Amino acid sequence: MPDNPFLRYRQRLDSYRRAIENGWSDQRFTELVNQIDEAIASVDGHGFETTPLTAYGQLHPSGDEVWVKDDTNNVGGSHKARHLFGVALAEAIDGAESGELAIASCGNAAIAASVIARAISRPLRVFIPTWADQAIVDILQTNQAQIEICRRHPDETGDPTYLRFMEAVATGSTPFSVQSTATPSTLDGGRTIGWELADQLIEVGVTGDLGLFIQVGGGALAAATWQGIMEGLGQQSAIKPVLFAVQTQACAPLARAWDQLIDEVGADPATRLAVASADPDRFMRPWEPIGQSEATGILDDVTYDWLPIVAGMLASGGEPIVVDETTVVAAHQRGRAITHIDVEPTGTAGYAGLLATRRPGQAVVLFTGVTRF
Repeated sequence: MPDNPFLRYRQRLDSYRRAIENGWSDQRFTELVNQIDEAIASVDGHGFETTPLTAYGQLHPSGDEVWVKDDTNNVGGSHKARHLFGVALAEAIDGAESGELAIASCGNAAIAASVIARAISRPLRVFIPTWADQAIVDILQTNQAQIEICRRHPDETGDPTYLRFMEAVATGSTPFSVQSTATPSTLDGGRTIGWELADQLIEVGVTGDLGLFIQVGGGALAAATWQGIMEGLGQQSAIKPVLFAVQTQACAPLARAWDQLIDEVGADPATRLAVASADPDRFMRPWEPIGQSEATGILDDVTYDWLPIVAGMLASGGEPIVVDETTVVAAHQRGRAITHIDVEPTGTAGYAGLLATRRPGQAVVLFTGVTRF
């Protein structure tokens, strides 16, 4: 089987199905994937590969196995490029291979976007906050991205970088984002994480309940991984994942929306999801003010892709977890010391959820985002 997940799982991709519907052959799609992947390798030093899943008994407070999916060595140093490679495929199949791309980010998503955009020879405008780290800015400039620093306008609420991003989209820029609310095809490539997880867990013989603890900022990682793993396992699987969405006390809009749903609607899962879907803005509001955390990559004031996560938690019996900063730091230190993975604090925030709950039984966490400075 090909090691590149976009080749291995190509027949599951929405972009592949659309290509076939448009008269493409399997060979033509495969050639497109290889062409873009080779261009990415020329920019980033390597293309896409299946990332490892490793068990660590020492990570769990109760000694149960914790399976770590390590995406820190992926393209761009995180999982974000999976999402944007999926978007690039969709753009190419639709014939939209020119014009400016745009993203609001000052971290791994921006870096991934700059790598992919440079590989496909598309101009990229990146909207960043005033406090963006210079090391990130340097990488973006190396990858020839156009950077715009965004200051908050008087009397406006919400993330100013996202507001300026949406203004750019309204005037003609193509959204190149990891939020499916702005870029619907972004979940397509992200599902490769879940498909890989499903195959790897089946291969090593995991059975029974399995806690899946995923760090949540904008929500695309959790939404895509949950969708992918459930598709990969199928309804007859002996593995029963339970989804836990992890946020920090500094910024927890998903947990707040979940609590409001319980207060107003009650415990019935179907009713709760229906009410949330009918009036999402009543429950998902910008978090103000955003506090400070070492897990800077999940301090999104809005969990954009929250509804698929809520659906996953309701279906599996999971729930949101809000962790304090002490646990964020402890998870990062413990995770790095035991696994020897060079991961940043955002990338171990899902593991912080496991430490906070001390839920017994086997679990999976995603380590995403390499340490850059």
